[in-house]
Amino acid sequence: MSAPEIITGDCRTEMSVRGPFDMVFADPPYGDTSLTWDRKVEGWIAVAVAALKPSGSMWVFGFMRFFIDQGGLFKAAGLRYAQDVVWEKHNGSSFHCDRFKRVHEHAVQFYRADTEWAAVWNEVQTTSDARSRVVRRKKRPAHTGDIGRGHYVSEDGGPRIERSVIYARSCHGRAIHPTEKPSGFVEKLIRTSCPPGGIVGDFFAGSGSAGEAAAMSGRRYVGCEIDPEMARAARDRLAGSLFVGCVGTTEKEGRAG
Repeated sequence: MSAPEIITGDCRTEMSVRGPFDMVFADPPYGDTSLTWDRKVEGWIAVAVAALKPSGSMWVFGFMRFFIDQGGLFKAAGLRYAQDVVWEKHNGSSFHCDRFKRVHEHAVQFYRADTEWAAVWNEVQTTSDARSRVVRRKKRPAHTGDIGRGHYVSEDGGPRIERSVIYARSCHGRAIHPTEKPSGFVEKLIRTSCPPGGIVGDFFAGSGSAGEAAAMSGRRYVGCEIDPEMARAARDRLAGSLFVGCVGTTEKEGRAG
């Protein structure tokens, strides 16, 4: 398997010449705050669709406000909504206008409108925590005579389909990037939508958590990060992982328009 690659630059130019990707992963700025880096990036969705294989799909992180605001852009770019999962955090944040503390984010899966859903690569994720059925033992009624006991015993636990609300501790206190996603949670999305040995295209790489998740699941990875310092931190993270060797050294300085 080729080493993961982190590119420094604008995803709208750098990722347009790479791919095609089996899966696109995107955690774009939501545009919710006044922070200098938290601004909406125009035009990246169309680039991602063009770089996506017909059998591929795209997972995008965001709050509900983000998807309501940006929903028309996904449709205009030729994408269809497939499903979504909720990341439940152990802590959260709130704006001054909120009446509930926000402890969740959405990850929404889209696929190309020119592809039938049945043709999109998906692998059902399961957990081995299904509750075992009660052991039932039939008492022998007196009138039946001498018969053996009848009972069944189910396997303890066992697989069940993964729930759409998934709990994972946030990276608070140990995050490299301020909006870093837990690599274990991201790995579930990658295993769901990228075939083994396939390639994940990460349009907003940040600290490289998706690259770490791709390595853990045996997938190839190309990430793009516009901040040179963060891109270097992502390379260091992937280089130090037990699951990967040295990362690619391609670095093209870029700037968002």
